Amino acid sequence: MAGERQGSSTLPGRDPCEGLSLARVEVWQDGASTVAGDQLAAEQPVALFYRCVAHAVMMLTPGDLEDFAYGFSLSEGIIDRPEQLYDIEVREAQGGLELRMDLDSACLARLQQRRRQMVGASGCGLCGLETLAAVTAELPVLPRRKALSHSALQRSLPGFEAHQVLGALTGGMHAAAWCDLRGAVQVLREDVGRHNAFDKLIGALAREPKRSGFALLSSRASYELVQKALRADIEILVTLSAATSLAVELAERCGLTLVGFTRPGRHVVYSHPERLCPTECGPDEVPPA
Repeated sequence: MAGERQGSSTLPGRDPCEGLSLARVEVWQDGASTVAGDQLAAEQPVALFYRCVAHAVMMLTPGDLEDFAYGFSLSEGIIDRPEQLYDIEVREAQGGLELRMDLDSACLARLQQRRRQMVGASGCGLCGLETLAAVTAELPVLPRRKALSHSALQRSLPGFEAHQVLGALTGGMHAAAWCDLRGAVQVLREDVGRHNAFDKLIGALAREPKRSGFALLSSRASYELVQKALRADIEILVTLSAATSLAVELAERCGLTLVGFTRPGRHVVYSHPERLCPTECGPDEVPPA
């Protein structure tokens, strides 16, 4: 009932029922109340463990959790490559779920060192780091390897909406999609949290051969989402809403093409417009330096 649309399309390998919860509601309309059933966006606390050490508790939609494990671990810099994470197990727990992961010994040591540095830290308040320079110190500068036409970017919008099955059913989901350089949606993940949806997408991409394309998100472009894109080696990040000042600053500094306010017939390019072509680009075309 909530979204009052039916999901028109889906991608292989997804179970939309994992992200749904049913509720009995009272609807007031035109001066009268009726009782109806409603489909809600499912949300559960998920505790993350690395080698039996509690790391964080996230509020997640309980689906695509293995993708989330890989994506979160990569985008947070806990691992550098997918093969450094293994033995992922989802367990029922009181009040929610536990996502238990084993990882490479060197990555575990780095994580433990980072946690020791966070204890008692003050300053800017970003993840316990003391300076803004420390936040960006390890982020890569992306090369220019692919070009995308403005028209291909626009062609991604109808497919992006059509593949949001949970969003259509609940009216309460964020989505993150990977689109090829012609604008066709290849992979899409949904979650109540915009960061979680992007992590699920990053994890899904990490578990498959690398594809050329760009990321399309239903949210605004915040600093954290730009940071995740950089760590995932994504050159072009497109969002439906605005970008923040720090997101634009970081994208410009690190070579990311950031696009926002994407609507049919219009989008705003905040940084590195050289990857976007005024005419159709070949699939392997590299923009000029």
